[in-house]
Amino acid sequence: MAESAGSVMLARSAMNRAATEGQRPAGRPVRGARRISAALAGLAASTRYELLTFDDPVASAGCAIPEPFLELAGACMRAAAERAGEVRRIVPRHALSVLEGGPRIPGRARLAESIPFKMIVVDRTVAAVPLDLELLYNGLLLIRDPVVVQALARAHHACWLTAEELTYAQVPPPPPRDLPPQLRPVLDALLSGVTDETAAARLGMSARTYSRRVGELMAALGTTSRFRAGAEAARRGWL
Repeated sequence: MAESAGSVMLARSAMNRAATEGQRPAGRPVRGARRISAALAGLAASTRYELLTFDDPVASAGCAIPEPFLELAGACMRAAAERAGEVRRIVPRHALSVLEGGPRIPGRARLAESIPFKMIVVDRTVAAVPLDLELLYNGLLLIRDPVVVQALARAHHACWLTAEELTYAQVPPPPPRDLPPQLRPVLDALLSGVTDETAAARLGMSARTYSRRVGELMAALGTTSRFRAGAEAARRGWL
């Protein structure tokens, strides 16, 4: 326990120290549901071999968070876990009933008495921590500083050693369906968080053509909500 607490203090110290260095800030703040959703989708799409998380699936209970955002965040984490060869998720003990009754995330999970803060570390190269340490919806800090990322990974490792293994039957993910190739650039633009005007200009399309392609993408995903479109794209393995 002393090692775990020490590693958490080291991680927080590294974030604070990096944040005060003018040449190498700790990370980039991301605010607003649309930009946060794009950041989560980007993390899911970039995952290659390892996903480490501190997660509390009941933290959002009673908070005014739109259901589509929660669906998107969950779908992104499942997509990242399906991509990674190694998944280690640490959750607080009070969330056990939610874990057993909710959607299954591939990989290993362990129970701890508590978690120090919510966190996502992808491939030990990039991390995301809520600005308030509690809810990603309230904003996140996207961290690429290698010193801070390694400190966060070390804190996770120390907590993992003292946590209790959680076992349950794994449910295989649904087989992915192909994304029509002409809609791939549109999906990427949609998840990047830029405006439709900027996306159309980047893709060399008129605003009308881009709008029509977005409509085709929504139809392919079976939704009219952009939040739900991101969640469904992640669920289908299109990210």
